[in-house]
Amino acid sequence: MTLPITDPGRRGALSAAVTYGRMVKLTHSLFALPFALASAGIAADRVSVTMGQVGWIIAAMVGARSAAMGFNRLVDRHLDAANPRTRQRELPTGQVSPAAAGAFVVLSALLLLVAAWRLNPLCLALAPVALAVLFAYSYTKRFTWASHLVLGVSLGAAPVGAWIALTGSVAAPPLLLAGAVVLWVAGFDIIYACQDVDFDRRSGLRSVPAQWGVAPALWASRGLHVGALALLVALGWQVGMGGSYAVGLVVVGGLLVYEHRLVRADDLSRLNVAFFTMNGVISVVVLVAVLVDRRW
Repeated sequence: MTLPITDPGRRGALSAAVTYGRMVKLTHSLFALPFALASAGIAADRVSVTMGQVGWIIAAMVGARSAAMGFNRLVDRHLDAANPRTRQRELPTGQVSPAAAGAFVVLSALLLLVAAWRLNPLCLALAPVALAVLFAYSYTKRFTWASHLVLGVSLGAAPVGAWIALTGSVAAPPLLLAGAVVLWVAGFDIIYACQDVDFDRRSGLRSVPAQWGVAPALWASRGLHVGALALLVALGWQVGMGGSYAVGLVVVGGLLVYEHRLVRADDLSRLNVAFFTMNGVISVVVLVAVLVDRRW
């Protein structure tokens, strides 16, 4: 099936793929995927894991996130068009039509469902629930500042889903890891929302910065990240992690401190570095720390 795109004669398949990938920020899958793989690494202590299972977990992650981001872009296209920071996105500029974005969401959701079916019956049964949560997030910022936590729950489902895919059950380790992801994501989403505080207030959108101001929002973000690090410590204690994991957590703590030093209430000029670079590195450090520890 070929996705309908604007001016199809002017771009090839590769160009279209780049456009859709940019629309859903495909590279940001790096935020949640390493936590799913870390969960799989811990589960490998209890069950045998095949590369086929890992491949379907990755496919499910990509499908879920792409469906969620595509839906978010579709629902928010009018808000994005009105916001100076986002008006150059693919839907407001007409690079991708609403019909094309809708088709992309459907295909991405189907990828998740197929991957869940290939993993196990419980994954397939829970996949529609996961999609409902992912799609609901797009509306929450219209009525509650807790939208940051809802986004955290959306990404925090990744380690739980990977665990279920491999074991067919739920246990303490993925729940602790999921809790850490929820707080970590909510914290950096609050930082990200600081750049839109004026627009959000004018548009009646809810966010922690819009509700209480940038300075209190940054303190809330710090508190959430302290909580995330504490849950990662609890995970290490519960699983019996060793020195390599402890070193990884020291690195993660240092990166979080550095991330918060990059942004101040009166200076958000380095926000993108804090959001994109630091968070991508943090997720990879957690994955490497878990895999090295389990390997040793």
